[in-house]
Amino acid sequence: MKGCKYGTHRVIGENSLPQPAKKINNDMNIYDNEILIDVHALNIDSASFNQIEEECDHDIEKIKSRILEIVEEKGKMQNPITGSGGMLIGTIEKIGPDLVDKIDLKVGDKIATLVSLSLTPLKIEEIIDIKADIDRVEIKGKAILFESGIYAKLPTDMEENLALAALDVAGAPAQTQKLVKEGDSVLILGAAGKSGMLCCYEARKKAGESGRVIALVIDDEQATFLKENNLVDSVIAVDAKNPTEVLKKVLEVNDGKEVDLAINCVNVQNTEMSTILPVRNGGVVYFFSMATVFTKAALGAEGVGKDVDMIIGNGYTKGHADVTLTALRESATLRKIFKNLYI
Repeated sequence: MKGCKYGTHRVIGENSLPQPAKKINNDMNIYDNEILIDVHALNIDSASFNQIEEECDHDIEKIKSRILEIVEEKGKMQNPITGSGGMLIGTIEKIGPDLVDKIDLKVGDKIATLVSLSLTPLKIEEIIDIKADIDRVEIKGKAILFESGIYAKLPTDMEENLALAALDVAGAPAQTQKLVKEGDSVLILGAAGKSGMLCCYEARKKAGESGRVIALVIDDEQATFLKENNLVDSVIAVDAKNPTEVLKKVLEVNDGKEVDLAINCVNVQNTEMSTILPVRNGGVVYFFSMATVFTKAALGAEGVGKDVDMIIGNGYTKGHADVTLTALRESATLRKIFKNLYI
């Protein structure tokens, strides 16, 4: 039997696509145009994991129970508070007959899915381990990739966990590469995280010698880390939930000028205005953070009279996996940092 290429045949009790659906069917008997994956690990998106961790008082057993509860209830790993998911790594177990000759996969291939867990049918048999410092959940389980689902074969020239850590946030550096122009001044909020560091690298490469990349981090320890690794031109340590203080600090390091582009990679709420306020009229604001609230951004920009283009952080852009893995290949510094932090 053939299902809808976008997975609507899996939605239970409503006329919806799988991502916004309250519940989807996670029966692991695949349709003719689906792919069955033997799942090794989930990378929960940062905003989601942070919320679950705080809700569970940082207790690993409680976090395990909460994740199992969500998947049992929804048929997918979609945080009911943030609405976001993450991605997975696994091995191809079965390919539906309609897809066998249409895709470049075979049984046994190791892949990272590049579609959100918030729309992916998932069944967890057991949670083996939780690595809270890198938002990773190692499991025994199965998942289904729809015909429209995108993926990346794991590269052979780097460790699986290294590739997974980068591919988890592949949309951010690839979109940054598209948005930044030579000579731009760029503010990156949450610059010491995975997506933030990759964005710093791409922004600096595109902005060139005449541009300026400014990192916003939460404390002096992160600021020192970015400076020592020469990832940006300037660093400010300030609470991203304090927009007037953020604006003040940005102006101090940018010759009194607002920036051309701001990129939000934080994993906490209420940072919309700290992203918008430092951007010049006619500039661009890119919200990669899944903690972003559209109404706060739209009405907030209106309230301070900011005429800026605001872009929602689509996790997919053409070639985003290649862009991200290329960054790790090009930059020995980034590769060393990611190995130390995520392997």
